[in-house]
Amino acid sequence: MEYDIHQGEKLENRIRRLEASDERQYMINENYEVYEKQGAPLGAIAFHYHNFYEILYVLEGEYSAMVENQTYHLHKGDFLLIDQNVMHKYHYMEKKHDSSKRIILWITRQMLEKLGEGDMELAACFERRDSCAYHFPVYYEELLRGYLLKLSMTQIPESRLPGEKALLDRGCLILFFTYLNLLCRKREYLFKQENLVQHPLAKQVGSYVEEHIGGKITVEELAEQVHMSKYHFLRKFKELTGVTVHAFVTDKRLIKACRAISEGMNISQAYQAAGFSDYSSFLRNFKNAYGISPGKYKDFYPDS
Repeated sequence: MEYDIHQGEKLENRIRRLEASDERQYMINENYEVYEKQGAPLGAIAFHYHNFYEILYVLEGEYSAMVENQTYHLHKGDFLLIDQNVMHKYHYMEKKHDSSKRIILWITRQMLEKLGEGDMELAACFERRDSCAYHFPVYYEELLRGYLLKLSMTQIPESRLPGEKALLDRGCLILFFTYLNLLCRKREYLFKQENLVQHPLAKQVGSYVEEHIGGKITVEELAEQVHMSKYHFLRKFKELTGVTVHAFVTDKRLIKACRAISEGMNISQAYQAAGFSDYSSFLRNFKNAYGISPGKYKDFYPDS
């Protein structure tokens, strides 16, 4: 069902939807995308990351997501904010998510900078604290939901002139992120600890990889760190994260290199600092992950 945010009336064919089976984790539009998703996802079941921000808002039912080493069990009205280049995945719970309905917003840092116009750092709400999930008072939750629903609509019933929808969307984005940043400063709105599940294995492995990112990292070393046999460790890690240990280490290296490039390091220094042994391997993996070359990625940060 689709709802008018003011009157609760059913609307047909006006909400952008993405099928639960759609595994796309990249943006088609240049600046932002907003859409509704319903049911338990068949995609996003393995750790992944992207070079844009993600907001997930639960419209109905329940939804669970693992972000780095914590799983968040979300309910109606909850918001999950995922920073750029943060490992996350859908966390399946049998029979819990069949009726789940949520709105997904993807947006680039460049778009947030344009919206803020130098007056406000609109990406500040994504800075990690103890949690990246929030539950706001009903008034504010309904206010934010209204902006998201407006953004997810393919057309506004009142709008007739060319360009009005784009202008209204820009206004909704500015209001949404301004309110969101104000609310995220209040620690009392952070997710309650009883709705979080910690994963020590993911935390230990992630911490070790980040500490030794510039050098060679073997499966044997990691298994020793978590006091498991090699094969038991490989199996448990894949069960938890949905990816192999090798893929996890490679992704952590890419995230490290990506961050270094955005902070002004030249590409040659960045890939070596991230532990890649040669440029060809780095280039191949970077293109697979981000869809562009490191050089084009660096163009996004001309002043860094």
